[in-house]
Amino acid sequence: MNIGLFFGSFNPIHQGHLIIANYIVEHTELDKIWFVVSPHNPLKPQSSLLNEYDRFHLVELAIKDNNKFRASNIEFNLPKPSYTIDTLTYLHEKFPLEKFSVIMGSDSYQNLPRWKNYEVLLRDYPIIVYQRPGFEVVEPLSERTQVLHAPLIEISATMIRKMIREKKSIKYLIPEPVIAYINENRYYQ
Repeated sequence: MNIGLFFGSFNPIHQGHLIIANYIVEHTELDKIWFVVSPHNPLKPQSSLLNEYDRFHLVELAIKDNNKFRASNIEFNLPKPSYTIDTLTYLHEKFPLEKFSVIMGSDSYQNLPRWKNYEVLLRDYPIIVYQRPGFEVVEPLSERTQVLHAPLIEISATMIRKMIREKKSIKYLIPEPVIAYINENRYYQ
């Protein structure tokens, strides 16, 4: 099975993530997309992160009706901070029959040379890049890179957290079950 790994903090997951994932699973050879909830991205501050188990639950709520999507907490038991290459090595050992690809935005793709063992990542794994404004991929770093023009929505988890703090509606920005759970638990306030 071809599995795309969509890594992220998902703090919280929003419609932008879901639109990109749906587009990618429908326009590539992938059979499924796993939303890999990262406990701590080494390139981002940890202070603004909701607890990893809460973020994982929000992802589960957001994708529960799509059988092509799966929430993954695989990085919760790996050493922190999480490095993509270490996660891929672990997944390859645990699921030797699966073929894994990495999904990322073109902004992250341009930062790839800052990643741990990025040369191994480029050599051993297909990478699916969705273009983001201002970060055009003109020349891919590897022949195993596929660049897509997925539909993008200009929303961010940072913007959503700010709106919640300011008591503004986040309706339509994230799925209704996620909104209900965030409100019920008073997250990001």
